Amino acid sequence: MTVLLFLFLTGEHLSAQKSQVTLQKVSVEAPFKMPKIKTPNFTRVADFVITDYGAEPGDKEKNAVALEKAIAAATVAGGNVIIPAGEWKTKKIHLKSNVNLHLSEGAVLLFSPDPQDYLPAVFTTWEGLECYNYSPLIYAFEAKNVAITGKGEVRADISQWRKWFPRPSAHMESIKRLYNWAQDRVPVEDRNMVNDTSNMRPQFIQFNRCENVLVEDIKIRNSPFWTVHLYLSKNIIVRGIDVYAHGHNNDGIDPEMSQNVLIENCVFDQGDDAIAIKSGRNPEGWRLKTPSKNIVIRDCLVKDGHQLVAIGSELSGGIENVYVENCKVADDNEKLMHLLFIKTNERMGGHVKQVYFKNIEANAIREGILGIDTDVLYQWRTLVPTVVRKLTPIQDIYLENVQATEAKFVSKINGNADLPVRHIHLKNVTLRHASEEEIQTKNVEGFVLN
Repeated sequence: MTVLLFLFLTGEHLSAQKSQVTLQKVSVEAPFKMPKIKTPNFTRVADFVITDYGAEPGDKEKNAVALEKAIAAATVAGGNVIIPAGEWKTKKIHLKSNVNLHLSEGAVLLFSPDPQDYLPAVFTTWEGLECYNYSPLIYAFEAKNVAITGKGEVRADISQWRKWFPRPSAHMESIKRLYNWAQDRVPVEDRNMVNDTSNMRPQFIQFNRCENVLVEDIKIRNSPFWTVHLYLSKNIIVRGIDVYAHGHNNDGIDPEMSQNVLIENCVFDQGDDAIAIKSGRNPEGWRLKTPSKNIVIRDCLVKDGHQLVAIGSELSGGIENVYVENCKVADDNEKLMHLLFIKTNERMGGHVKQVYFKNIEANAIREGILGIDTDVLYQWRTLVPTVVRKLTPIQDIYLENVQATEAKFVSKINGNADLPVRHIHLKNVTLRHASEEEIQTKNVEGFVLN
């Protein structure tokens, strides 16, 4: 009886401990019905300082072990894994439920450039196709109530990954093989892309199938591939982060098949799109059937990058209910192509609808304010043939109070003759100097300019 009572009380105590990670509901205004976002609060949980688990500055091996032990201890009842000020070399970090990885001001987590430090392979993705590949540098899989916070910095040493930026024929054959495996519905566990020739770089941070995610205040410097990848996850707040990453494919944030997302007060300075909303490539999006939905982006600054917001080109699961407001592009931006660019092709299927873009300011842009192109295939045009033709319905796109000084055009839409783009509304969208015809439409039904 005493033993049973002890076990009962112990179980009750653990249950009570787990409740120390509380959830707050955040209301977000949007022109569509936006659910309240559940976000974790770690103020009542214990701290787990990595130096208490053997971490030493400059010792990659000890620090990786210390982080793993601290995370294992913190996940039991919920906790803050504390990175003190100083530089801490490390290997991959796998977060777990009820854990907040907290970087103190002055702390730097410096991630190894050795690909071997990101093995064994994990369940991840490559450009919209699921596979097993090198672990993201910071990775959470099927975790609930998980966060990365603090005034510190995560930095990737990309000296080795930089050598993988080019896309030689062996790499292209590997992604072709992966595409065909997805097309043939080969189980993901049989799609291992770690070999001597694939050279598929990992994401820096990936939340994969997670719930109640918070990323707040951190600085991110450099990235092997996509910087923050929000994959098949829901209830996410990314707030106040500062991204600088000028490698190849260095998108700032990629919400993919994720829902109920708030991105606010962030600074982006990267070599690709600041925010790229995606939902799987071709057969993968059709199989998983999860649209990216209910995404609000506000009060962000883009210092450099290709697009302020890109939608696609991987969008086979569909994208809907997107609201972008009060964002600004820095005056000295060198690469910005569009403020809003929606891109797809005849193989994608999916859909794009209910996109709102309001109160946006920019100076010079290389292309234009709004671009919609239904024939964007990049390397896939010659890599694989069209196996299944599925067009993408694009409709209900609203731009209001958007200003830029110089660009080629205000709006350029290349719709598909078999499925025209529908219902585009521009209100008080102004461009001071246009080098081409301001409004260019092809296969568009219902274009309204006020």
